[in-house]
Amino acid sequence: MNRRLELIRLLADGREHSGEALATTLAVSRAAVWKQVRQLVSWGLEVDAMAGRGYRLSAPIDLLDERVLLADLPGHARGRLRRLILADEIVSTNETLLAVADLAPGRADACLAEFQSQGRGRRGRRWVAPFGSGICLSVSWCFAEAPPQLSALSLAAGVAVRRALGNLGVGDIQLKWPNDVLWQGRKLGGILCELRAEAAGPAYVVVGIGLNVRLPPGARAAIGKTGIEAASIEDIATRPLPSRSTLAAALINQLILSLVEFEQAGFAPFFQEWSAADALSARAARVHRGEAVIDGVARGIDLDGALLLEVGGRLERFVSGEASLRPAA
Repeated sequence: MNRRLELIRLLADGREHSGEALATTLAVSRAAVWKQVRQLVSWGLEVDAMAGRGYRLSAPIDLLDERVLLADLPGHARGRLRRLILADEIVSTNETLLAVADLAPGRADACLAEFQSQGRGRRGRRWVAPFGSGICLSVSWCFAEAPPQLSALSLAAGVAVRRALGNLGVGDIQLKWPNDVLWQGRKLGGILCELRAEAAGPAYVVVGIGLNVRLPPGARAAIGKTGIEAASIEDIATRPLPSRSTLAAALINQLILSLVEFEQAGFAPFFQEWSAADALSARAARVHRGEAVIDGVARGIDLDGALLLEVGGRLERFVSGEASLRPAA
């Protein structure tokens, strides 16, 4: 473990720690402790430095615990899970699993990280998530044959996220086509599905989930500068938050259940639930597809997961693109 990670673990309780005590534990000078504290900023952490007293994180960090996660994972999901990767720092959980080539059909790998240096959203956007503040999760799956409605997989994954959160008492979650998880119109998380498939035969998919659990003020402001209003599980919860490990286990479980269901029956079992949570339904919406911008009224999705937009009195069908509420005139 490197010194920066050791320092985070010492500060994770959110309490005040003297520079001298930290230096002794880490076997470095107090100047080296100060240098490491300054480097924590690159991971999005906010550290209070108190002259003559020491350091503390602006809020405690609930670090991921593999033992808790596996204990909370139901037996059927553990039976499908071939490997769990739990990293302190990683380039991208999706990229890590996309590099795997030997997953058997019907089995899953999962990758979780405390921090992603190049976490990605749709269209190459960066996913902002300070160290230990959210869930950075990818689950891979090998379909024996590519399902005919594979383009709707991100919508099914959205339903899986909604189910997992609902089971933990986090309700009122909305879904926005094709891959956003919302609460009261604010972005709680996102989904990125990536595929590696042959013309015929097995299809290897990676479902990436980014979810805000706690958002420090600095991170919330940084997200706001991109034009996105963010929400976190902490904003929503009406009872004590589940641990991030318990939350990750619930997400992995529901994703595996949904991947099995999707392979057997396609998008049909998810259609009604997704439609009930549709954040755009019957609202003025805008679709960006390449350089084109199409305005209309959102009329839900079809059984293949395509967005239906009423434009000039007729329905147009979109299988790709990005949708948002249309700004008021």
